[in-house]
Order: sequence, then C-alpha cells, then structure tokens
Amino acid sequence: MIVILMGVSGSGKTAVGSSLANKLGWKFYDADDYHPKENKEKMVKGLPLNDEDRVPWLCTLHEILIREKSCGVNMILACSSLKRMYRKILTGEQSTVKTDSESCTEQNQEQAQLGCNKEILFVYLHGSIELITKRLQSRKGHFMSSSLLQSQFDTLEPLEGTENYIDISIEKSIPEIVAEIEKDLSWNL
Repeated sequence: MIVILMGVSGSGKTAVGSSLANKLGWKFYDADDYHPKENKEKMVKGLPLNDEDRVPWLCTLHEILIREKSCGVNMILACSSLKRMYRKILTGEQSTVKTDSESCTEQNQEQAQLGCNKEILFVYLHGSIELITKRLQSRKGHFMSSSLLQSQFDTLEPLEGTENYIDISIEKSIPEIVAEIEKDLSWNL
C-alpha cells in the first residue's frame, strides 16, 4: 500500500507523514528531499515552479514508488501533487518524458503503473490560506517562500471521483489526522 499525503506547502505533509510512518512501521519519503538544486533555488527566490520544473522531479518520485512497490514495501510519500497530471505521473497512469528526453521510466506502461486505485491512497490535507500562511511564516530553514503559497493554491486541482482519496482538515491535530488515515487504511488493506 502507498499513501501519498498531498496539499500545498505548509499543510503538514511531512509532520503527518513521519508520524504515520512511525506508528505503522512503514517507510517514509519526503518529496522535498528529491527536488533538484535549481528548483530549490527558484523557490528561495520566490519564483513558482512550472510543469517543466516539476516533471523530472515527479518522474524520480514515480521511480521510487515503483521500486518500493516491487519490493512489497508499504510506504508514505509527502508530495504536494497539486495537479491531476502530477498525480497521474506519480501513479504511472500518464506517461511523460523528462525534459532531457529520457523516458520517465524504461518499463512498459503496464509495468510502470502502480496498479489499481486501491493500492494508492491520496490524502488531501487542506486548510485555509490564512492558517497555512501563518504556519509558513513561523517555519524556519525551509526553501519554500511563503510568498509562493498563492501560486500553489492557484495550481491546485481538486481530486476527482476516479482517484482513491480522502480529504482531511489540517485544523485537526496530528494525532487526530493520523488516526483518521489509519481508519481509512483499514478499509483499503
């Protein structure tokens, strides 16, 4: 099983993901750790990322998901996954090409897909722009500028009925959010 915690920067993906992974004994990956230096530099300067910046990063994350699934590992990924296209790249439902013309994966489409929707649960952590702005302004040492928050809300595309997902308000505490995800996972496993 793969859980992808998604939402704008400051929604608590890393805090919830690491707590949930510790509780379940699952592997945890933070997508921010895989941004290339150029992406981080852009965000530090207050410049929003575009699709060209994100696609190679998403392909790297897709390869991690494929690798862990092939090893039978349950895992959690904290990743903004703002657009439907980004979520489809992660799951392998949409083939794409890296900007350097290398295929996102060398495997055929059937192998590159992560399987049925029940094998991946997207958890959309959502809250008001005011709450998230406050969180970002108090966060120290992160490359994401709070000035980019509006661009993330503008990019965000709602999940649709074909995606396996739950919505959780970030006004709840981390233990409450983790418990809600665990409850939903019991139905998916």
